[in-house]
Amino acid sequence: MQIVLAVSMQLSLILSVIFTLYVLLIVVPFLRRRSRRSGEPGDLEWHLFVPCRDEQAVIGETLEYLLESFPDTHVWVIDDDSDDDTAVIVAGWMEASPLVHLVQRRRPKARTGKGDALNAAYHELIAWLGEGVDTERVIVGVVDADGRPAVGCLRAVAGPDYFGDSSVGGVQIVVRMMNRDVHTPLSSSGRLRNFFARTLVRMQDVEFRTVISAIQSARIYTGTVGMGGNGQFTRLSALQSLDGGDGRAWRGSLLEDFELGVHLLLAGWKNRFCPDTWVDQEALFDLRRYLTQRTRWGQGVMQCIRYWPAVWSSRKISNAGIVEMTYYFLQPWLTLIGTFVYPIPMIFLATALLSNTEFLVDFLTRGGAALLGIYLVAGLAPFFLWGPVYIAKCERKQGYWRGVGWGWAYVLYVYAFYVTTWRAFGRLLTGRSGWAKTRRNSEAAIGQPVARES
Repeated sequence: MQIVLAVSMQLSLILSVIFTLYVLLIVVPFLRRRSRRSGEPGDLEWHLFVPCRDEQAVIGETLEYLLESFPDTHVWVIDDDSDDDTAVIVAGWMEASPLVHLVQRRRPKARTGKGDALNAAYHELIAWLGEGVDTERVIVGVVDADGRPAVGCLRAVAGPDYFGDSSVGGVQIVVRMMNRDVHTPLSSSGRLRNFFARTLVRMQDVEFRTVISAIQSARIYTGTVGMGGNGQFTRLSALQSLDGGDGRAWRGSLLEDFELGVHLLLAGWKNRFCPDTWVDQEALFDLRRYLTQRTRWGQGVMQCIRYWPAVWSSRKISNAGIVEMTYYFLQPWLTLIGTFVYPIPMIFLATALLSNTEFLVDFLTRGGAALLGIYLVAGLAPFFLWGPVYIAKCERKQGYWRGVGWGWAYVLYVYAFYVTTWRAFGRLLTGRSGWAKTRRNSEAAIGQPVARES
C-alpha cells in the first residue's frame, strides 16, 4: 500500500508541478504588461455583429448604447428566429437610424448555432458593401446582446500593434462582468443564496480578467492569441480568406469563436490580444445555467482536438505556439485524468487513517509528510494566487484581505470544471452536439433546445 500511495502521490505531484510552472509562465507577462499606443478609428470602417435569440429584454438598451458610444459604426443585429419581439424592437431602431441593420433567419435554417448566425450577417454585409470596397479597412466586431464595449474600444484596437498592422487578422479585448459589484443578485432570496450568487459572479470576473487575460497575454509571445465570443474583432479580408466560397467565414460549431482564431492562424494571419480596453457582459449567478454554459464550452474545446494535426503540420505557427496550442487542446482530457489521479493519495490516506494508523504514522515520518505538504501546496497555490493577483491588477480598492478570500473561493470554483468536463465528455460519447443559448439571469428557463442536435 505504501508503494501505491507514494507512486500515486508522486504522479499527481508531477502534474501539479507542471501546472504550477505553467501558471507562473502566464502570470509574469500578465503582471508586466504595459499599455500600447492607440490609433485613429476613422482610418477604418467598423461593423458590429450582435447575434440575438429572444433578446427583447436587452437589445433596445444595447442598441442605444452602441449608437451613442460609436456614432459612426454600423450595427448588424442577427435575429435567430426569435419567439419574442426582438425583431420588432430592432425594426423600430432601423427606422430611426441608417446605421442599424436587421438580419433575419427563419427555421429550419435558423437556430443552428452562433457561427451560422454570424455567417448570415457576414453574407449580408458583403452584399451591402458591394464591389470595389477595400476589405482590409473593414473591421467586423462581435458583441453579445447585452455587451457594453468600452467607449474608447475602437481607438485602442485601431492602434499600430493591432489593426494598424496589416498582417493582423483578429483582435480580442478583455471581458469584464458588469454585475460584479451587485450585492444582492437575488433580491427576493436570503443572505446565504445571495452570498453564493454574488461569489459566483465575482469568480467569473476573476476568471476572465486574470486567468484568461493572463493566458492571452502569454499567447502574445507564442503568437497564438485566441478569439472570444464577445469583444472579438476581425478584419473582413481575413474573414474572406477563410470563406471557401460558400459564404461561411465562421467554420466552428460549439466553440466557433476560438475555432475562428485557429483558422486565422492556420491561414497565416496574426491574432492580437488588447488588454487596454474591454467589453462588459452579464455574469451568471444561477449555478444550473452556469454549468450548462460551461459544459457547452468544454465540449467545444474537446472538439478542437481535431485541429491538432493541422497545427502540428503548419509552417505558419511557431514551435512555441504549437506547444501552447497542444496544451490547450489537451486541457479537458488532462482534467478527466486528473479526476482519478489527484484524489488517490487522499483516498489512501483516509483509508489508512481508518484501518491502519501504524502504516500512516510510518509513511508520514519517512518523508511522507513533506511530500504531502508539497502536494497540497502545488495543488492549491496555482488557483489561490488569482485572488491576490486580481486585487493587485484589477480591483485595488477592494483590499488585500478580500483578495485572499476570493483566492480561496477560486480554489473551490475550479472544481466546477471537473463537473462540466465530465458532462461535456458524456455529450460527446452520446453524440449530442446541439448548440443551446444560455438564458439571461432575468429570463425564465425553458426546456426546448435553441439549436438542433447534429
